[in-house]
Amino acid sequence: MPKKFDENDFSPWYKKGLQFSCTECGQCCTGSPGYTWVTEDEIANMTDHLGMSMNSFASQYLRKIGDRWSLRERIDVAGDYDCVFLKDKKCQIYSVRPLQCRTFPWWPQNLTSQKEWEETARRCEGIQQNAELVPFQTIEQNRSQMQ
Repeated sequence: MPKKFDENDFSPWYKKGLQFSCTECGQCCTGSPGYTWVTEDEIANMTDHLGMSMNSFASQYLRKIGDRWSLRERIDVAGDYDCVFLKDKKCQIYSVRPLQCRTFPWWPQNLTSQKEWEETARRCEGIQQNAELVPFQTIEQNRSQMQ
């Protein structure tokens, strides 16, 4: 007899939600070199927040990669690459941080498997057993923004 179709067979491993609460520790803002992509709207929000002109902001905080913009990085004393806005382990623009930052740790690569999630948890103190349970729908909304 053929197996009955069950939509749960295709549900992600995190369908019951995951525990996470951002502690603003700054660990997701440092480490290996990379890119923090920003849109023109995000740049405008950051310039308004900092009270800077677009040109001044761009020359101080942005780098052009192909046809896209990324926030600059600084190399710290440990050799890690820090976001230009990370100071004393805190984001200086947290309230207007880019989408890429706001959606961490819900990036598709972190959700491919429980093993990947556990690897992400080693670098993110907000992923812990006593953190709030983030519902599947919220996770999916954030994840889908990063595809």
